[in-house]
Amino acid sequence: MAKPAVSRDAFRGLFAFYAAKAHHDHKHDGEHRLLKLFGSAEDIPDRLLEQWSEGAELLGPETVGRILEPRTRQIANGSARYDHASDFLHALLRDLGQKVQ
Repeated sequence: MAKPAVSRDAFRGLFAFYAAKAHHDHKHDGEHRLLKLFGSAEDIPDRLLEQWSEGAELLGPETVGRILEPRTRQIANGSARYDHASDFLHALLRDLGQKVQ
């Protein structure tokens, strides 16, 4: 049986976690940007969540963490901006694809 795709709520939780970290680090603009992505994550297409799940399972948690952490740090620092959580997820999928090849 195939492993189910990551839930939308679980993916939203990533933004909440990093927003809390930005708050703790007194990066209020970064916290706001991450919370904006948290809200827009409700509209991530299922196919993107499925692709994320497949890529994350293939590469394992350590590699995924090494891809995810710098991207979220860039959002918190203001050096990367995404209009929607789907845009962020597309960027992560490109990074995952490069690691798979």
